[in-house]
Amino acid sequence: MATQLLQSFFLLSPPGGTEWILIVLAVLVLFGGRKIPEFMRGLGKGIREFNDAKTNVKKELEEGMNEKDKQQQPTTPQ
Repeated sequence: MATQLLQSFFLLSPPGGTEWILIVLAVLVLFGGRKIPEFMRGLGKGIREFNDAKTNVKKELEEGMNEKDKQQQPTTPQ
């Protein structure tokens, strides 16, 4: 329902096969065959760095929560 509303409002739809071919050809013409591998390599490095940072933040949050839980547990003498 929502996608039909957006499509009718913007008169847009996801690109089909022919549109993708035209997009790829336009990218090849604009950037050339030599620049695309460099661009993709840089994109891959950026994604890898983002995922590493996300993992580090998640690990730090979990460690902080574990430390907080350990501090809140009362120690009962035996």
